[in-house]
Amino acid sequence: MIDILLNLRSLRAQAREMSVSDLEEGLQKFTQVVEERREEEAAEKAQNKEQEAKLQKYRDLLEAEGITAEELVALIGDAPKAKKKRAARPAKYKFADENGEEKTWTGQGRTPKALQQLLNQGAQLSEFEI
Repeated sequence: MIDILLNLRSLRAQAREMSVSDLEEGLQKFTQVVEERREEEAAEKAQNKEQEAKLQKYRDLLEAEGITAEELVALIGDAPKAKKKRAARPAKYKFADENGEEKTWTGQGRTPKALQQLLNQGAQLSEFEI
């Protein structure tokens, strides 16, 4: 679709199959979309300009206080890092799967298929505790 819109020859070929009223309606809608996009870009530029003005204000304040950008970055680099992932939970249950391999389960989340089959056959979960 975009290839047709951006290629004059293809656009003319498609336009031959359309009525003038359909083309005019399409032109109005296309013009409206273009205007909306222009407004969005203008708003985005204004927001970027405002953000740049704020940053310049803080640069000027830092310079007035004799603080360099490198010092500020170094200070921020020493800030505490984001939360670390919690440690893995220890396994609570040990069982053998269909292949005879020993598996473990923490007791959290969905019960492993092999363990569920054993429980369905009448085994008690307490039998598999580590």
